[in-house]
Amino acid sequence: MLYYLFQWLDQYDFPGAGMFSYTSFRSLIAVILALLISSIWGDRFINMLKRKQITETQRDASIDPFGVNKVGVPSMGGIIIIVAILIPCLLLGRLGNIYMVLMLVTTVWLGVLGGADDYIKIFKRDKEGLHGKFKIIGQVGLGLIVGLTLYLSPQVVIRENIEMQKEDGSIEVVHAAKEIKATQTTIPFVKSNNLDYADIVGFLGEHAQTAGWILFVLVTIFVVTAVSNGANLNDGMDGMAAGNSAIIGLTLGILAYVSSHIEFAGYLNIMFIPGSEELVVFICAFVGALVGFLWYNAYPAQVFMGDTGSLTIGGIIAVLAIIIHKELLVPVLCGVFLVENLSVIMQRVYYKAGKRHGRKQRMFKRTPIHDHFRTALSQVEPGCSVVFAKPDRVFHEAKITVRFWIVTIVLAAITIITLKIR
Repeated sequence: MLYYLFQWLDQYDFPGAGMFSYTSFRSLIAVILALLISSIWGDRFINMLKRKQITETQRDASIDPFGVNKVGVPSMGGIIIIVAILIPCLLLGRLGNIYMVLMLVTTVWLGVLGGADDYIKIFKRDKEGLHGKFKIIGQVGLGLIVGLTLYLSPQVVIRENIEMQKEDGSIEVVHAAKEIKATQTTIPFVKSNNLDYADIVGFLGEHAQTAGWILFVLVTIFVVTAVSNGANLNDGMDGMAAGNSAIIGLTLGILAYVSSHIEFAGYLNIMFIPGSEELVVFICAFVGALVGFLWYNAYPAQVFMGDTGSLTIGGIIAVLAIIIHKELLVPVLCGVFLVENLSVIMQRVYYKAGKRHGRKQRMFKRTPIHDHFRTALSQVEPGCSVVFAKPDRVFHEAKITVRFWIVTIVLAAITIITLKIR
């Protein structure tokens, strides 16, 4: 809204109005505003949650090896993150930009889905929350909306990379003058680093392009579901999900910025995506909201984000990666989320396999995988064998959280390096 106001004022040479035409200026204001909203208003919101007794018992001191007590901590703090994202984007973003619209829809959609889950847990006293099938339906629905919008919207275009040989024999990468709709995506560590989904179904001949878009929509649905669930599982320790997501968001911001800049995109040999600069404004608000939330969510947590926050931030990360055609980098960048997902799947499959043969067995001491490191072997069900029983000692959750942050920083660095290592 302020963007359009100052655009109008700039026509009358209003001092400073032209600053709002710069993405960098609006992005910096967005991160500051989101940080202030989540940290200052967040304190008042937490006090309100306490007065209304909107709290959660995650675990009490009797079952924690370090006697950490998490009883009566306010939940649904994800609302702080959502509000701190929406306000800067509505004020500073170009609301006619299809990418900004998609990100705002994603934030609200998954915020409502996660909020419904938290509402059932807290107010209905049902620990299971929203039934799993409804979560999946909501995630699949969002993936379908995002995929079809990117397919149908005329604003969603790219400029392909073209390699031109100079007179001295060197190769220069330039971008085609014509903007096209394409189902291309970036493959890490590959010299010809673009994969076209239409090529995978090339055997369909003249129908390959349409089938490529169908495949793209299916990939979108899978990525949105997987990453949002991974972020949800990662949210089990104070500051864990917020810290990891802020690091991932910052990395996606860098990728979005170079993708929106034709010279940087040409230098790095990645596709140029016109209009994606608005994602930088959104990502700055996203990172600012998470950092501000960490003020209260870092150990010992004064508030939990709940599914309201974890599902939302996971979905945001997934849709951001899809929009900038970097969804195949997600397994690297979101490696922590991937491992959290896989640990739960492996645990269930191995447990059920043993149960069919009358055996008590576990793959890990406890899942998601971060809980494995704070669980002593003596806490596992008596008579139950554990494949990965190490480490023998248990770690405090604050140490586990910081180490997971470090792993995510390394994965983020690797993700950025893939732009040049091919």
